Amino acid sequence: MGTFIGHVYPGLFLFSYGLYQAIVVSKAVIVNDSLLNPSCPPRNKGRWARLWEISYRGLLKIVTGSILIAYENSCVKGGLVLMNRELPPRFLFPKEWQHLTMFILLTLNGCVDITSKNLLPQRCELLEKGALVLIFYVLLMLLVSHVQDSTGVELQVHSLLILVVFLLMLVFTVELWAPNTFHLSMIETFLFLMMGSWLMQAGFILYRPVTGYPWQDDDISDIMFVTTFFCWHVMINALCLLGIYGISSFWHHCYRPRSKLMGSKEAPYYTNTEGPIYQLLPEVEQSEKDDQALLLPQSSP
Repeated sequence: MGTFIGHVYPGLFLFSYGLYQAIVVSKAVIVNDSLLNPSCPPRNKGRWARLWEISYRGLLKIVTGSILIAYENSCVKGGLVLMNRELPPRFLFPKEWQHLTMFILLTLNGCVDITSKNLLPQRCELLEKGALVLIFYVLLMLLVSHVQDSTGVELQVHSLLILVVFLLMLVFTVELWAPNTFHLSMIETFLFLMMGSWLMQAGFILYRPVTGYPWQDDDISDIMFVTTFFCWHVMINALCLLGIYGISSFWHHCYRPRSKLMGSKEAPYYTNTEGPIYQLLPEVEQSEKDDQALLLPQSSP
């Protein structure tokens, strides 16, 4: 992770995950649906029926975590070695081992999601949320230890990332007691967008500056502008979340009723080979009216 790609790829994954969460939460808020078990369109019951039941979120975490683990190991010539052979032995590659631990946590979180949704007799949302809380507690400790030898611009970049992770940890902890709260889900989604976009920005600041010249640790202007860029990310991600909600609301109110109307027009019809096409619903309503007309004279004294 101590490279440009090592920051951009995890950031891209987190930002994409935040966009997906923004769409899911916006839809749940608009249609007043459950966040834990959102309603899904009916799937065809065929050979691939069980494929639709797989936790794609967990599968994506496992695949992404495995790729990042392989990438982190390939960045070190000869592979990651825990200790050298000198006397006394010393630990090697401390930051790389911390990166590897983060990616292993991501993979394990995907395994928990798949276990909860596909292997247990009944899905356990508390297990998924509890595992996520535990992972972010460990992630926060790793990041705090990660900046022990950092200074200047690098320290400021990672300190702001630690702030986002700390806020996410608090939100996940509160969600253990309030799991189906729309406000907390919106905050969680926003923080995922922030974490992803800031990780990508960190890759450009630390390894590929736009100007082509490295940032200066002894220049107070550079350190101040790191915070300014972070504030711009806050505003941009807030506008992005608001835009996703607005587009989802517009689509639901404009196109969703039209699709429902087309479905209601097609469903009531039944084709008879010996006669014309009949509409079932009006016919049933007419028969009910005739039955009521017959019952009213009998019930009158």
